[in-house]
Amino acid sequence: MRRLTGTEFKVLRIEAGALMTATSREMDRLFGLVGSAGCGLFLTDRNGVVIDHRCKEADERPFHAIGLEPGALCDEENEGTNGMGTCLVEERPIIVHRDEHFYARNTPFTCIGVPIFGSEGELVAVLDISTARADQTRTGNLLLADALLQSSRRIEAAFFRYCHPGTRIVVAASGAAEGSALLAVDADDLVVGATRAARMAFGLGLGGPLEAKPASDFLNDGGAARDIAAVQRSAILRALARSSGNLSAAARQLGIGRSTLYRRMRELGIEK
Repeated sequence: MRRLTGTEFKVLRIEAGALMTATSREMDRLFGLVGSAGCGLFLTDRNGVVIDHRCKEADERPFHAIGLEPGALCDEENEGTNGMGTCLVEERPIIVHRDEHFYARNTPFTCIGVPIFGSEGELVAVLDISTARADQTRTGNLLLADALLQSSRRIEAAFFRYCHPGTRIVVAASGAAEGSALLAVDADDLVVGATRAARMAFGLGLGGPLEAKPASDFLNDGGAARDIAAVQRSAILRALARSSGNLSAAARQLGIGRSTLYRRMRELGIEK
């Protein structure tokens, strides 16, 4: 396998710092489940370069023999059909079982890759389980693929939160089958970010920054924006809940006088 130089790899790891921070804990958790079965766990960036991995020392030899280690280029252009490179091209979970690999040197392996999508819906990485076990079955492959998919969704959620600090992360009821539909909502109740699943569910487009939109467009029945009275009513009810019904405390939260709050409550039909 081709691989980056030491300097190139060092620079790439620095650039991928946020992604690696978001994936590290989940990779440790997943490897704790599959590592004893002779599996190696690999993370590539969007270009197919292995930037992180987990493998027991006793199982390293077959991976080292073909150069499958940090810094290796596993894209299809360099390696042909393989779990990581083909997953990058097709942007979906891929199982490449033994002789389905393009290069003969890779045929002792079963490689299972799942995509990881970033905070703007773009493909940012592939998480891969590879094994050289001769008794690896197709049924076993499906079980590993399911575990990988669940891990990729946890990583996407962690990465999304990392990329949207200071926002509320809301799970939208979208009916999406491909991952969690998460929305990042700022202090003004504007949606400023959405995961790929949310973008697909709400027709927001899969690439690029998201145009800020009112959270009510996504979270209310029918997606209709609320009028000013409804917004005020919600704000008052939240303030009252936080202050356990104390009008003076609620008024201070809202930045208005107690009499103004009481009058507005009567106008909006809010009972004390």
